[in-house]
Amino acid sequence: MPMRRALNFWVAGGDLRQVKLAQCLQEDGHKVETFAMEHRPDPALLPGSDTLRGMEHADCVILPLPVTVGNGILNAPLSDLRLPAEELLKGLSSGQIVCAGRVTAEMRVLAEQKGLIIRDYFDREELAVANAVPTAEGAIQIAMEELPTTLYGQRVLVIGFGRLGKILAHRLHGLGAKVTVSARSYGDLAWIEAYGYQAEHTGQLTGWLSPYDLIINTVPARVLDYPQLIDLKEGCLVIDLSSRPGGVNQKAAAQLGVKVIWALSLPGKVAPASAGVILRDTVYHILQELEL
Repeated sequence: MPMRRALNFWVAGGDLRQVKLAQCLQEDGHKVETFAMEHRPDPALLPGSDTLRGMEHADCVILPLPVTVGNGILNAPLSDLRLPAEELLKGLSSGQIVCAGRVTAEMRVLAEQKGLIIRDYFDREELAVANAVPTAEGAIQIAMEELPTTLYGQRVLVIGFGRLGKILAHRLHGLGAKVTVSARSYGDLAWIEAYGYQAEHTGQLTGWLSPYDLIINTVPARVLDYPQLIDLKEGCLVIDLSSRPGGVNQKAAAQLGVKVIWALSLPGKVAPASAGVILRDTVYHILQELEL
């Protein structure tokens, strides 16, 4: 749902997702300024600033996902600037709204001290569900490029039946793969069987992995260690979609000759335009809840 009135947005840092986000906001009639994006494609299409002057007057400041890299530096891959994210917050005014992804505890403390209203859009359910679609499609794209066969008729294991696991299972089934899904909850296992998939318990995979041609992990915990990886047949491809530190023992996989692709942040890589639209919609939801 679009905003009812034009607002003043600053979009600082980020990748092509934030570029698309800024473009969407501008197309919706808002005033938009970008910062730390000087190497963005088609720079003439978006206004950009090389200083933070004026950001203190923005109705909403949007920071990237994740908001920082390394030692608290603003995540700005499209810029040569290396600015501590806390320095950016220090220049803002009390009462300003800041939307960011994966906000650190240090940033939250500083925001509270400054009287800022900070919201982590990465915690939003609607963003997580929407992002699961490009993530699933990106994983399937990787599988199609890496496997010497079609997915049709192949035995595929999806580990985890959360938002992403559900969408992945449905997409893979639609392509004709023989889909098995693992979960820990007996409620989830019941749903897996109700959907017509084979079910496995995630905690009991050892000794049962040899039939699979493709395994896709969605669980943000170590689920494929040496005892599981040693069972895989030659040529089995493993795609790990979990966040750091990952769900696969990479060292063990290398020793065993198992090909593992750790595919992080797929929405921003395979579908940045769609990811930018998802970010815009989520920011709008946050602002509407704040009655802006």
